[in-house]
Amino acid sequence: MDIRLEGVSHSYGDNRVLDGIDLDIPSGRIVCLVGPSGCGKSTLLRFIGGLERPEAGRVLQMGQPPQGCLNPLTFIFQDFALLPWRTVRGNISLVLEDHGIRGENARQIIDDVLARTKLSDFSHALPKQLSGGMKQRVAIARALAVKPAVMLMDEPLSALDSQTRELLMDDLIALWTRQPFTAVYVTHNLAEAVRLGHRIVVLSRRPGRICEIVDVDKPLADRGYADPDLDVIQRHLWALMREEARAADEELLDV
Repeated sequence: MDIRLEGVSHSYGDNRVLDGIDLDIPSGRIVCLVGPSGCGKSTLLRFIGGLERPEAGRVLQMGQPPQGCLNPLTFIFQDFALLPWRTVRGNISLVLEDHGIRGENARQIIDDVLARTKLSDFSHALPKQLSGGMKQRVAIARALAVKPAVMLMDEPLSALDSQTRELLMDDLIALWTRQPFTAVYVTHNLAEAVRLGHRIVVLSRRPGRICEIVDVDKPLADRGYADPDLDVIQRHLWALMREEARAADEELLDV
């Protein structure tokens, strides 16, 4: 299922947040949204996910979701959003229970996503027993359990230390390589964007407009840490954003 944004604009009172966003999100690709603080990245993600509606423009879902899809659009947040009294298996089971899936059918789905996210040995652990990286793996496994058409990821690695972030990026690349998925990935971290994104959308400071769309042609499986090809793209992205980020920072300080 593809997503298309046409002329998406929005204001909160007198505060213009987004202005004239036209964007295609193709099936089977990871599209990263980057830009200065306050440029409307997370707001745009909420519009794509249907949590809010823009005051102008539209968000179109084109084509059919994958077979067996329970939630076409599924969010993954930076705070994991796990229930502390449920085990890893129980947290994943919850999204299936909402669709009336229990028993053997649920067990097969949960076992599959636990294996795909390397969590099989931790299925009976509680969230308090897990590291931050493991908790985010659970959140990813829970999202995969509903076979989403599009995963909407709002800075999912920002709460993690740098080593754990690298490991989770490796995990996401491995997941996508085995079974490609579609994702919109919001991040402030340009290294994450160039490592994970097939397409990187650079937004201006508020009101957010698209400055440039950068396609990264290198296969995900071939992108490694300290990759010189990715470093060139990252420097280009920062050159696009530097002055916008400085101006946005000064605007936020003036609030």
